[in-house]
Amino acid sequence: MTKPIFYFKQVFIIVTFALIFFLVLNYHTTPPPVFYSLSSLSAAAGDTTPTAAHHLLFAIASSAKTFPGRKDYIGLWYRPNSTRAYVFLDRLPPGANNASDPTTLPPLLIHESTAGFPYNNSKGHRSAVAIARMVKAVAMRNESDVRWYVFGDDDTVFFVENVVSTLSKYDHEQWYYVGANSESYEQNAYFSFHMGFGGGGFALSHGLAKVLGSVLDSCIVRYPHLYGSDARIFACLAELGISLTHEPGFHQTDVWGNLFGFLASHPQSLLLSLHHLDEVQPLFPNMSRPQALKHFFAAVHADPPRISQQTICYDQNNSLSVSVSWGYVVQVYQGYYPLPDLLPALRTFLPWDKDRGHPRFMFNTRPVPADPCKRPLLFFLDTVHSNGTTNVVSTRYSRHGLVERCSTHSKLLMGLKEIKVISKRLDNVDDTIRQVKAPRRQCCDITWSSDRTTMDIRIRPRGIDELTTMFT
Repeated sequence: MTKPIFYFKQVFIIVTFALIFFLVLNYHTTPPPVFYSLSSLSAAAGDTTPTAAHHLLFAIASSAKTFPGRKDYIGLWYRPNSTRAYVFLDRLPPGANNASDPTTLPPLLIHESTAGFPYNNSKGHRSAVAIARMVKAVAMRNESDVRWYVFGDDDTVFFVENVVSTLSKYDHEQWYYVGANSESYEQNAYFSFHMGFGGGGFALSHGLAKVLGSVLDSCIVRYPHLYGSDARIFACLAELGISLTHEPGFHQTDVWGNLFGFLASHPQSLLLSLHHLDEVQPLFPNMSRPQALKHFFAAVHADPPRISQQTICYDQNNSLSVSVSWGYVVQVYQGYYPLPDLLPALRTFLPWDKDRGHPRFMFNTRPVPADPCKRPLLFFLDTVHSNGTTNVVSTRYSRHGLVERCSTHSKLLMGLKEIKVISKRLDNVDDTIRQVKAPRRQCCDITWSSDRTTMDIRIRPRGIDELTTMFT
């Protein structure tokens, strides 16, 4: 009986050691899989509170030469208690200090030397290298609670509330390069259709700006032939595999002359910026450029998302077609003009490349009629009144210029003196989100004062299947 027991013990010992050996060879420290809910992922991503103005950091390119004449542009949109910004200069202007005027202007910073970087574009200036390095300069400051870095020039006027609303629809934890092309076909063809033009402004999400800042210097060395700073940023982002996310509200404003047609037919997107304002006429007639911009911003402050948004309505009884560019101008046409015919911008401006033959723009335009009787009557913004209790905004528009004696114009149109527009503020969170993510043109209804000299227009949301036409 002892022999089988002995063999059994030997087999048991051998099997035990084999099992231990197998477990040792196959042991590893990989933890078991963890399953996350969508809510836990969102919480892990960071702060989920709505993006606000203080989450944006603006970096503005300027110089000792241009800053004194353009600082008023910056003062239009910068608010020291809510806006975070720096102005970058090659050197301080005479009499200035780094604090600038803290009540109206951002702090001033001086570019680091770029003597070690190559630049050989014969048509440009090597300051483009320093301006490109603003990305690194602001990102490496490691300021807290920055979700987006926004870059522009000292003659770029930003509409901050609209920039906040637009960037809010993107996940700032992801890598985004948000901007727009030039309005000029030739400018895009020369530089790139995929580049965010720096004058119009562009935005980089926090994580992307940090990574770009860390590799920017090595990248800049490879592009000494490029013209501007925005071209260098674009090239380096392309090397990182990032493409432009296009937002048409950023305006390089590569046009000359009168911006009337441009602003009166703004696309269905929030107005985010205007550039090159030194190169165009004042926005309003009979005003200086600073006066006109302040006048425009009175409407901006009353209802930022609605500024320059186009609403079209018809007075069937009096055969009138009306186009409202809120906070700017109302155009009144005698007769029926189908809505698609009123959407293209009147060519009151010239192409940036004036000497290159037929103008080619990146948006639809239409000529100003040679016959003055076929042009609309213009009513420019006069006053703005906002009721904080009811969220109702009342704007009044006064007739501009002499009215041609036209047989096609009715007596009613000839006697029209002013237009009043009533609307509700769009800063309601739901309204703004809807307008940003899925914009839809609103409707308007027309009534008349008892003496028939004032047209009253009430802007309202559109019905589910409501069409805008003079005929039903």
